[in-house]
Amino acid sequence: MSMYDLIDSPWLPLRPKGGKAVGEFSLREALLDASEFDSLTVDLPTHTPALLRQVLLPVVMDALGRPPDRQEWARRFDAGHFTEQEQDTLGAYLEEHRPRFDLFHAETPFAQVGGLRTAKNETKGSALLVATAAAGNNVPLFAARTEGDPLPLTPAQAARWLLHTHCWDTAAIKSGAAGDPQVKAGKTMGNPTGPLGALGVVVPVGRTLYETLLLNIPFGTQPDDDLPHWRREAPGPQWEVRAATGLLDLWTWQSRRIRLIGEETDGEGEGSVRVCRVVLCAGDRLRELPEWEPHTMWNFQKAPKGGGTLRRPRRHTPGKAAWRGLNALLASERQEGGDFETSVLLRQLAGLQAEGLLGFDYPLQVETIAITYGTQSAVVEDIVFDAIPLPVAALRADEDVYGVLLEVTEQAEALARAVNNLSADLRRAAGADPIPWDKGQRPGEFVLHALDPLVRRFLVGVRASASDPDVLERGRGAWEKIARERTWEVAEKVLAGATNSAFAGRAVEKNGREFTYRLASAEQNFHRQIATILTRYTPAADDSAEEDVSLIEDAVSPLEEAVSAAVTAQTL
Repeated sequence: MSMYDLIDSPWLPLRPKGGKAVGEFSLREALLDASEFDSLTVDLPTHTPALLRQVLLPVVMDALGRPPDRQEWARRFDAGHFTEQEQDTLGAYLEEHRPRFDLFHAETPFAQVGGLRTAKNETKGSALLVATAAAGNNVPLFAARTEGDPLPLTPAQAARWLLHTHCWDTAAIKSGAAGDPQVKAGKTMGNPTGPLGALGVVVPVGRTLYETLLLNIPFGTQPDDDLPHWRREAPGPQWEVRAATGLLDLWTWQSRRIRLIGEETDGEGEGSVRVCRVVLCAGDRLRELPEWEPHTMWNFQKAPKGGGTLRRPRRHTPGKAAWRGLNALLASERQEGGDFETSVLLRQLAGLQAEGLLGFDYPLQVETIAITYGTQSAVVEDIVFDAIPLPVAALRADEDVYGVLLEVTEQAEALARAVNNLSADLRRAAGADPIPWDKGQRPGEFVLHALDPLVRRFLVGVRASASDPDVLERGRGAWEKIARERTWEVAEKVLAGATNSAFAGRAVEKNGREFTYRLASAEQNFHRQIATILTRYTPAADDSAEEDVSLIEDAVSPLEEAVSAAVTAQTL
């Protein structure tokens, strides 16, 4: 069997700087030349945290050490690239552990169990690793590929999906591994999803891969017994329930026992190897999610029967833009009685900015990633992804930018509710019930869709003018002008759909009182709500705000345009 060395074989999809074509690069190239790459460029957004956590971040942190404090972190970040000494250290580290980075090693294959088999020597198709490929009962009846058809994966693809499975695999029953004493009837029950499956993942992204790596490494002390899986004893078929010893252990958590089965195809060399079959069994289970998990926000809930406060990872809502949860993203300090808190990494950036170690105009991007699972978390139902520009200054509650952004996002939500209220009043006037909030599509969603690009552009404009209160105030006026126009475009369509009976209206009894709903009163109430929400601009005011619209519409750099295009592509 040909070996596939992940250190020097190309398998990491990266976008080089300077507009060069996306390609696959080796682990050595990705790390030593990290400053020469814009970013990871993956087929599926869930691959980004998998590749960062399972290999890139732990290699950097284990080889170079964790920054002990803000000053050391800032020194590395300001350098913009790995120094010659750091490159030598990384290179020596990779050489030292080269045997554990062989994808098809007979005894210690990377992130796998050598010789893993089931009691009956059963194997499964490689589609079992691919979250987007239908498998088992999920294969459509008239699909082009059946469960029995192979899904050949190149070694590079297989390596990426291997790490993805450790992070995001579905729950439920897994095949029992031979030699695992906890197997019952050839199966292992009660398997949870991969560690990231329970999170709403938040990944800060910089201008280069190097900056992204630093942005995702929290400073602090590192436990002596915290090691990545390639520095531990090679795992066997047995698994255990335990706590993570530290970040390196958590990032490289082996949540499944897996063996890739490579097969030689026509041709010679590494390029002829394909993975069509795999063995996938139960793996280690986290006893609890540590509070220092860096890639998620947190919700706080009151425990039943006065048991204090429960701290749980905050999940992302499918179909909901990341900026609609901006209050949680910006909550770098939990307010007394607050319901949420931002991630460890974003709190870290808030502290760096407060001490002047990170510029307020740094072009930070934040990616929000999650998987929604179906019945008993046994199937992948949806993949959630968004990317937004996030002004660093807004992470501090004492900055004007913080209040400005929260107000803008709250106004957008309020405008959507106002249009929904208009629709509800018109339906009552026609003798119908309002559209239920959890069924059908309410017109407020069209408002949010129309305002989405404006909010994103406003975030970019705010970052460029965070230090000028006057510019911020003019920008808020410009935002309200355009937001009002977009909202009325949707509202006019709702009013145009009113029936003749809505003019006369209907009397509805509610809580012992009689209310009359008609077209005129519905429109009047809508006008009143818009005036209450948007207080800085009215149609009767001087239209000088037109010249300030550029704060929103012209403040988009090529980087933000690329991110916007990526988000659009993922949506389509």
